[in-house]
Formats: sequence, structure tokens, C-alpha cells
Amino acid sequence: MATRPDYYKTLGVDKKATAEEIKKAYRKLAREFHPDRNPGDKQAEARFKEISQAHDVLGDPDKRKQYDSGSGTFAGGAGPGGGFGGFGNFDFDASSMGDILSNLFGGSTSGRRVRTKPRGEKGADLEAQVSITFDQAVAGAQVPLQIPMHATCPTCHGTGAKPGTAPSVCPRCEGRGIETQGQGMFSISQPCSLCGGTVIEDPCPTCAGAGAVRTVKRLRVNIPAGVRDGSRIRLAGKGEPGRNGGPPGDLYLITNVSPSPLFTRKGNNLEVQVPLSIPEALRGADVQVPTLNGTKTLRVRPGTAHGTVQRLRGEGPPKLGSGSDRGDIHYRFVIDVPQKLSQEQEQAVEELSKSMGASNPRAGLFENGSASTTGAATGAAGEGDES
Repeated sequence: MATRPDYYKTLGVDKKATAEEIKKAYRKLAREFHPDRNPGDKQAEARFKEISQAHDVLGDPDKRKQYDSGSGTFAGGAGPGGGFGGFGNFDFDASSMGDILSNLFGGSTSGRRVRTKPRGEKGADLEAQVSITFDQAVAGAQVPLQIPMHATCPTCHGTGAKPGTAPSVCPRCEGRGIETQGQGMFSISQPCSLCGGTVIEDPCPTCAGAGAVRTVKRLRVNIPAGVRDGSRIRLAGKGEPGRNGGPPGDLYLITNVSPSPLFTRKGNNLEVQVPLSIPEALRGADVQVPTLNGTKTLRVRPGTAHGTVQRLRGEGPPKLGSGSDRGDIHYRFVIDVPQKLSQEQEQAVEELSKSMGASNPRAGLFENGSASTTGAATGAAGEGDES
């Protein structure tokens, strides 16, 4: 039967040592005997493995309790993983498997564990509001922005370490950023409980070891033609910088478009109210109407009703993301009825009323004091097109 190793002696701590004292002793010894500091030294490598195994047990409250009581996997004097015969002292984790595969396929036989850099993290996405005029929304514009964000520290260039120093490799995970725990043939990988892959012993005075500082980034961004109030524009790679070599995040702009004194946005189209006098509505007229590029003349048909809409095709704003396709402009005619008439106007209306008296639009609308059931409700005002 194998003799149970004295992990307290391995780490040089008392059996009543606190968790913090165990961690401190482990980190000190791991730095001293790490293979990177002792290349080719087999004794240092073996010592490093003993230290790591001792900390794996004493650094875990449940394993330490079993170890102290001689129960569980530590019953009968076996070390961790005892119960699998010839694999009793074999630490089956990702790093050990890496060594095995390396030896099988002609890789390094130095016995040093292969370390990978912690995976880079994408930077945070940012969102900002941008205020533009109606004309800028229609035509597109380039606008200046000031975006508060985190940026790579100019002093340490993102390492988090004081200039002249460098982050050291974490002795627990050996720079992988993950640690593997388990017994025998079963193991679980999880983020390193001691670090994120590196240990910063002398932090940068500018960023306090964070590797990033708060700043204001000044940009000039292109607003595409055709945006609306509340449009969301994505600017790829303009967010906060990534960590550990990861890609930057994105910047999202939300447009606040000021209203136009003439045009009202209706989906991909615009609408304009055009006032008509009573004579213009009755007799018809040629009227000047606004467009996005000056004015045009519209022919008002005789007898145009209040609310009639005429449309100019393709004269509206660009349709966002559709190339050269544009919306329309709808002109809604509103008959301007005067609130007060002069004596001369009253006489003219009276003469007009007499001349049109034979045509009563309400004839037959009421019968026996109630609405006629044979009459149909009038429909919506018609629409006309202008090319």
C-alpha cells in the first residue's frame, strides 16, 4: 500500500494553516520551481508537480477535509485518484493529455506542459444618440461625435503591468486561464480561480492594472441617406477595444431627426398639405408645390374635393439600403374656407348659391325624419398621380 504524501510538508505550512496562507505558500513555491524558470531541470519539474498536487488538495476545502480525516479518495493511504490501480498518481488533465499526444507524434519531449494564451475577448458594444436635421436624414451627412469609452492604456499598452515589467504566468493554470480538476479519468475545466491567465505583480500606475483607461473618442461618422427618426446604425469595430487580443466591439447610433416645417414622414414617403381656395377647387388651377429639390407645378382638376391626394412618384426620400430607389411625395389638398366674409363676398356667394340651387347634394338624404337606408356613405377622397 502506498504511503500517503504529506501535502502540508510539501508546501511548508502548518496543518492549521489558513486557506490564504496555503495559497501564498503555493504561489511562492510555484514561481520558484516553475519549468519556465528551470528549463531542463527534471528535479525542479518533479517538485513543481508535487507542489501543484498538494495545492490541488489543500486548496479545496472538501478535498482538504477528506485528506485530514483519511476518508473518501484518501482512505487507505492512497493519494488522489487511488482506486484506479496503476493510474493512482496520474493527474489526467488537459495538460497531461497534451504531453502524451506531443510525445506520440514527435513533439517536444522536454516534459514541460504546453500552455496556450487566454482566449481574446471581444470589446464591449456601445450605443449613442446622434441628432440630425431633416435635410441631413434625407440626403445623408457626415457628423462629428464624441463617444465616452474605455481605450487601451497608453502607458502599459494594455498589459496592465508597470513599464519595464511584465505580467508573470499564473502558477496555478500556467497561463491557460483555465484549471482542470478531477479524479482519475474524469476532469472538469473551469476558469482559473486565481487569475485570468496572468498575474500582475507590479500594476501600471495609469490604469491600476486594468490595461484600459476611460477616454472620449472623437469620430466623424457617415449617416446614410434615407434614415428616419429612431433608425439604428451599426458601425462595426468602433466600440471598445478587445481584451487579450480580442476584436473590438461595435458602435450603434440611434438617429434623432428634427421635424420638417413642410414635410411629414409616412413610411418611405412624404406628405405635404397644400391649401386651395374655393375658386381653385371649383375651377381647377395650376399650383406650385415644394419638392426635395425646389418646386414643381401641379394641375388641380376642377371640382377637387377637400382631402384629395395627388402623388409625385420617385420624388421622395431614398429608401434605406435599396440603392437608388426612392419613395413618393403625396400632396393632400386642403380647401381653405374663410371664417368671415365681406359684404361683397357674401353677395357673390349668394349669387353662386342661386345659380347652383337646382343641385342640392342633400336631396333624398332624409325621409320621414330618419336617414334613408338606400343612400351609401361617401368614400375616401380619391388619389391622382403626376409623372
